[in-house]
Order: sequence, then C-alpha cells, then structure tokens
Amino acid sequence: MSKKVAIVEDNPDNLLLVQALLGNRYDIVAYQDSYEALNKLKNEQPDIILMDISMPVLDGVELLKKLRVDESTKDIPVIALTAHAMEGDREKYISLGFNDYLAKPIFDENLLFGAIESNLPG
Repeated sequence: MSKKVAIVEDNPDNLLLVQALLGNRYDIVAYQDSYEALNKLKNEQPDIILMDISMPVLDGVELLKKLRVDESTKDIPVIALTAHAMEGDREKYISLGFNDYLAKPIFDENLLFGAIESNLPG
C-alpha cells in the first residue's frame, strides 16, 4: 500500500512540480490553502506532510503550530518547503518543530524522496 503524502503549497506551479515528482510513488493529497489543509488533514491522516512556509493568511509555521497541538495530527512528520535558503534556515525550521527542510525550487527528485523516506514513520 502506498504511503499518503499531503502537500500544502499555495503556488500552483510548485504544487504541480512536487505532484509530478511524487505522483508515481505515493498517494497525494494537495491543498493550496492552509486553512483548508488544517481542516482536512485531521481526517486525511497522511503519513507525512510537505508544507510551504510562505503562504498568505496562515503561514507554514503557524499551521505547524496548530497541527502540533491537535491530538489527531501532532505526530505526523512535516517537511518545510521554502524558498528561504539562507545559512541557518535549516536549523531554524527544525527548531520550530519541522522534521526536515528542503529549499525550493526542488529539481532533485532523489533529494525529495530521501527526505520523505527518512522521515516516514515505521
């Protein structure tokens, strides 16, 4: 059975790219709106979440905080996807509660698969 990967990304081009890279290997659920993701992830129960940091209204850091205090989503691994690729950003996002960090745009599918596989439970 395929693992379920949730993608939370407001940019349609980035969302399509990640879906194209992952679609043959995982079951994908995608959200372009962080509030929609917050409401639906509780029922979807993905195995892992790939989440953009810079989203309007509710950014990835705030969404992560809400997921971490909810009993149904608190243990789901979350990988930050961000264009913020400055020195120290990886450590910053890990310290905020993300399980891993990938800089966008993502062109190396092996890097993406490696991050997902190393953070999947079990």
